Formats: sequence, C-alpha cells, structure tokens
Amino acid sequence: MNGPWIWGARVDVAVFGGSAALALVLAALAPALSDEGALPLWGWITFVLAVDVAHVHTTFFRTYFDREELGKRRALYVATPLACWAAGALLHATSERLFWRVLAYVAVLHFVRQQAGWVAIYRARAGERSRLGRMLDDATIYASTCFPLLYWHAHLPRAFRWFVEDDFVTSPWLRALVVPAGVVWAGLLVAYAARAVLVWRRGGPRNPGKHLVVATTAITWFSGIVATNSDFQFTVTNVLVHGIPYMALLWAYTRERAREAPAGLVARIAAGGVLAFAAAALALAFAEEALWDRLVWHDRPSLFGGMREAPLLGPSARALVVPLLALPQATHYVLDAVLWRRKDTGPAQARALGFRGAPEPAA
Repeated sequence: MNGPWIWGARVDVAVFGGSAALALVLAALAPALSDEGALPLWGWITFVLAVDVAHVHTTFFRTYFDREELGKRRALYVATPLACWAAGALLHATSERLFWRVLAYVAVLHFVRQQAGWVAIYRARAGERSRLGRMLDDATIYASTCFPLLYWHAHLPRAFRWFVEDDFVTSPWLRALVVPAGVVWAGLLVAYAARAVLVWRRGGPRNPGKHLVVATTAITWFSGIVATNSDFQFTVTNVLVHGIPYMALLWAYTRERAREAPAGLVARIAAGGVLAFAAAALALAFAEEALWDRLVWHDRPSLFGGMREAPLLGPSARALVVPLLALPQATHYVLDAVLWRRKDTGPAQARALGFRGAPEPAA
C-alpha cells in the first residue's frame, strides 16, 4: 500500500515546505540582499542559473541521456525539438514580441500545471476517489496560481517580468476582475481547508503532502506577485518552489533508472551522487546561458566574457538563433506535459514517485 508521502515525510517536507520557507525568508530579507529590489549577479547565478535553468536540463536524465528511452520514443524526442524550433522561428520572424509572448504563456501554463500535477500525485497516492474532492483540489490550485497572475496582468508594468518587457498583455477591464477573483480564491481556500478537516474527522485518508503543496503554492504565489513588487522577491518565490521539487523528482528517477540500466550514461552520472547530478545540470545551464549572453543579450560580460557594446544579431539571424537557444526550455515544457502522465513509462518512474508494487529491476 502506498503511504501518504512521495519520498517520506522528512524529504517531502524539506523539498516542498523547505523550498517555500527558504523563498519566503529570502523575500523578507530582500531589502538587505538587493538594491531596491533588483536581482544582483549572485542572485541571478544562485536562483536563475543554478535552479531555474538547471532544472530544465535535468529533463535530459529522463530523456536524451537514456539510450534505451530514446530508442523507445525516438519519434517523440526528434519531433518535439524540431517542431518547437520551427514554430519558434515562424513566430520570431513574424514578431519578436509575439515569440516571447507565446513562450511566456507556455511557461506560465507549465508552472501552473506542475503544481496541479503534484496535487494529483498526492491524491493518487492517498487513494482519493471523490469527484467533488478532485474538483475542489483543481479549483483551489488553479485559483492560487491564476489569481496572482490576473493581478499581475491588471497592474502592469510591474518591477519584474517573466522573460522580457511586454511579454504579458494587459487591458483596463482586467482590474475589474481582480476583487471578484480574489473573493473566489479566498473562498476556495476556506472550502478546501474545511473539507480537509471534515475528511480527517470522518476518518478519511489523510493527505498532508497534498495540503502542503496547496498551502505553499497559495502563499508563495501571492507573496511574490501580489504582496510584493520586486524582481528579487518574485524570482525567489517563483523559481525555488518550482525548480527544487522538480530536480528532486529527477534525482529520484535518475537513481531508480540507474538500478535498471547500470551501464548507461544516467547510471555513470548517478554513481557520482547528487553532486554529480547537479554539476551536470549546472554545466549545461552555464553553457546555455553563455550562448545566450554572447550571441543575444550581452548583459553579463563579467561572467561570460565579451563586451556590452558587442553588436546584436540581425533580425534574420535572431529569428533562427533565438528559437534555437530557447529549445531546452520549449522542449522541457512539451515533454514534461507528456512523460509524467503516461502509464507505460516503466517501473523506474513509478518508484521515483513512491508508488509501491512497481516491479524491481532484474538482477
């Protein structure tokens, strides 16, 4: 029988609760850690490079680093980046703003759906079958993410952005929706809490992991987007609660997959422990950001070399190169929506998510 936790109470609380607590502490310390809310270079390295960008590259351990997995779904792993690049190049050639706008909204959907995915996993682990409970879970997690997003759209410009300036659209009538949406969000949180207490008192399945995800999502999204208005505070509350749990999942998968295929690249990296796993992801993240900076942004010459005055690529070149550089992110968004919901992905994934009864690898 599956327990209420994915990796165990201590690990789950550390991953979900700890990442949220760290984000909130850093957000509270923002006046001392940042200059007028700006994200300093050390913050960019720590939170953006080492967590946000690196977590994207941990997807490779589930896909392109695994020769057997690559062979099973070669069409998916070849077609996805090709389709993402072609779509990106077409969008960028039409309008650079359109490219970043579409990518931003796909990223937002990915961030929202990940939180809903964690809730669904905990619900499955606890054996919850109530249709009403599922509807309330989904409504609460979507309200906890979409209400702050609505507030953001209704109060542009903010001191932070998703990718680039003006990648979100706005309209004056959106402000009229903020208060009603806030009331709905608050009401759903109350209803969710009331139902959790009722289920507990009636002896139903206790699901502390699910409640932890719902609570930390509501707190961090509201704190980073609505209650505060700085790039530093948004970054820590947005990135840490998204990237750290995902990397924990991929590390759990990597260890399980290494047991099944001890001769593969995944196993060789896993043999070096979590530090080797993190170092591989960080190296890929650094290489990606170095290419972005040298070819497109020229923002951080002290870190990546080059000069701020270096000429940017021309429009035609940018339409080809920018979507190419964005491929790790775009491919991550697409594959993440496919792989973790499949029922035929093998025992390593089931064990990585803590589901008992998954077959053990052959000796």
